[in-house]
Parts: sequence; structure tokens; C-alpha cells
Amino acid sequence: MKSTTAIGKIKTEFSLQNAISFGGVKIFLSFLEKIKLADAMCSFSGGKARNSLFPVHGILLYLIVGWMLGCERIFHFRRLQGDALLKRFFGGRCPHHSLLYKDLTRLGHSCPDLVNELRTLNLAVIGPCLPDDLILDLDSTVETVYGDQSGAAKGTNPHKPGRKSYHPLLAFEGQSRLSLNAALRPGNTHSSTDATDFLQQTFGLLGEHKVKYARFDKGFGGEDFYSLWEQKDIGYVGKLKWTQRLAKEVQTCRYWKRYVDEDWIIEGISMIYKATSWNKARRVAVIRKAQVFDQDQGRIVFDTDWRYEAIVTNLEWEANDLWRFYNQRCCMENYIKEAKNGFSIDRIATSDFKANELDLLIKLFAYNLFERFKRDCCEPVHQGYTIARFRLEFFHCAATLIRHGRSVVLKLMKDFASRYAWKRIESRVAQLE
Repeated sequence: MKSTTAIGKIKTEFSLQNAISFGGVKIFLSFLEKIKLADAMCSFSGGKARNSLFPVHGILLYLIVGWMLGCERIFHFRRLQGDALLKRFFGGRCPHHSLLYKDLTRLGHSCPDLVNELRTLNLAVIGPCLPDDLILDLDSTVETVYGDQSGAAKGTNPHKPGRKSYHPLLAFEGQSRLSLNAALRPGNTHSSTDATDFLQQTFGLLGEHKVKYARFDKGFGGEDFYSLWEQKDIGYVGKLKWTQRLAKEVQTCRYWKRYVDEDWIIEGISMIYKATSWNKARRVAVIRKAQVFDQDQGRIVFDTDWRYEAIVTNLEWEANDLWRFYNQRCCMENYIKEAKNGFSIDRIATSDFKANELDLLIKLFAYNLFERFKRDCCEPVHQGYTIARFRLEFFHCAATLIRHGRSVVLKLMKDFASRYAWKRIESRVAQLE
């Protein structure tokens, strides 16, 4: 039996040089070099000289890499400052985390065009990944704050009632999972507040990309909102609030079309309905469903058993097809969850509203870069990975950076479990044009 040394008797010293905790992130840094992201950011406004120690594009790029590596707050960037691989990527030195607070606040106030420049670059980066006919999914989310951040206000907050919050508005593409646009709003705003202006801005960013369909929940609505889709000839499907007036209209309907779905009876009907706030009547699809089996025994369906849902639309589809198409929008909840859990869009960076909006756009840009990276360089089995799983599989790998002759070598851990898949991704990155 081999002798062992007790852990307590092992000597320790801090003498390892050029050590790297995230050695596997080399494949993503190489991807950023291939798509020339830093060059694209050099034209951003920011009031700093291009040859300054930490120019604007360097600060933005450092934030993107930090959010990719799992930093939840700016304070967490201090663990990246001594990383040998990152220092080499950023020209020999990484900025101190306190500088990130200052630069975010400064850029938010002194460079009002920066947020739009970032939105434009975001669309340019994800443009090759977008389908020909876009499905625009619209939603909002609540971000609770725990201080006196400017712009935060008390509003509807299901997770922390009574707490101040922000209420950002988000637009995703339903097929590719990519973020098209975002805007930060105070917490006391309604879901549909400024939604029409936000959509006009999104259409301007999309340019020649055609939006064919749109989906949204019952928080959005109103004559101006629906008219916008109709003027642009975009088919929309949106949840409608179930009101007493609508319920009375539905009670007069007699000819329901039935669809049987496993243990449920689903019936649908289409009707022309005009809400009090609308200027004209619109098509509304009503779905009702009831359970038909109870403990393996059939039973009669009573009127009180039905659960009703209403969908307003300008499409001439069957009620059931509209309902199923709308239900596919539920995937957006997963996109928002990934943006929150993986890129910390719910972790408020500063006390300044404009700086926080800039930070939100940077995080969603990092989210999009990760999605494009998976599509361009990863195998199909890895394209469904969340960023948390991807970090564990490919980024978290101990390494050292050494000089060998005139070359620099990154030595990764020999027993890295994902080394073969990692090498295949590296080769795909090298083949990018």
C-alpha cells in the first residue's frame, strides 16, 4: 500500500505564475477575434482616445467577457484581473473593477448615442443567424432593486411585493432565441407603456429583415398597439383579458369546434368582438378546455368545468391553430430565464438609470454572442446548452500560459473531460472567415 501525506501536512505557497482558471475560454476569445468585434466597437462614441490605456471598446469587451464567465456583479470582476490569458487578450492589463462603475456611469450620461450604436451592432452580429421571416415575441420582466437606484419605482412585483424595481421591455425572435431589442423602464410602468415607440425603434433596427408574425401576452394591447401591426401587415396573436363583457358575448356562441387532446376536451370558436377602447371590431379566437377523465372514469362536462382563453388576432386561422401558435411563445420565458440566470440582467450594476440601461444592453449582447458562437462553432449536441452548463463543460479548465522559444503555449489540464469536443470547437473557430 502506497504511503499518503495528510492534507494538513502539505506545504502551501503562492508562487504559480501565469495561472488561469478559465483556460477553456480561449475558444470564445478566438471567436471574438475572428468576427473582429473589437474593430467594430472602435467607432463607438465615448470621449476616450483610441490609444488610451482602457478605451471604450476595451471596457465594453471586458464587460462582455466577464458576463460570459459568470460574473454576477461588477465587484466579481476582481477575480479576472490577474488572469494571464485575459491580460494577453486585452493587451497586457485588465481594468480594475472600480473603473467599470465609473465608466458605465460616464458613458451613460456623456454618450447618449452609445446605446443606439450598441443596438445597431447587436443586429449586425446576429443578422446572419436570423431567419427570412421573423417571429417577434414581446414581453416584459421585473427586476427588483435593493437600494435607491435612480428610475426605480414601486409597481407590480410578484416576487418582492412593495420593493422598488425596474420593468424592462424585451423583444426576442421566436425561432432563433435571439434578443432583438431591449429598453429599461421604471418599475411603476405598465407592460404596454411606450411599447409602440419601442416597436418602431425595433423595426428601424431590423431594416430589411421582415417581421411576419408577432406574439404578446395580455399585458399588451390598445388601439394604437394593434393598429401598428395592421398598418405594417404583420400577423399578430395576443392574449386578451377575460372580462365580463367578453364572457357575455361568448355565452351566446353555440357552435364550438371540438379538438380532443389526451385527457382534455378542447373547443374553439372565432368571433368578431369590439372592446370599449377599440375603434373597430377585431377577430377574437376563444378556446375553452375541460378535463374528461377523473380517476380513469368518464364524466359529464358541465358549464362550470370549462376554462376560457381569448386571443385577439388579424390572422384567418382556425382557433385551435392560433392557440397552439401562441403557446409556442412560452419559450420566451426560458430565454428571459437564461438571460437572468446566465447573464445576470436582474443584477443591477450601478445606481444610475442610464448606466443600468447600457449594462442591460451589454448583457443581452453577450447573450446573443453566445448563441451565435454555439451556432457557428459548436456541435448540434452542444447548441442546446445553457451558458451555465457550457461554462462547466468547456470554460472551467485550469491552465498555465508559458513561452516556448518564440511561441506562446496555453497548457490546459491534461485530464480535461471535454478536451476532444473542445478541440473540435477550436478547429471550427480557426476555420471561420
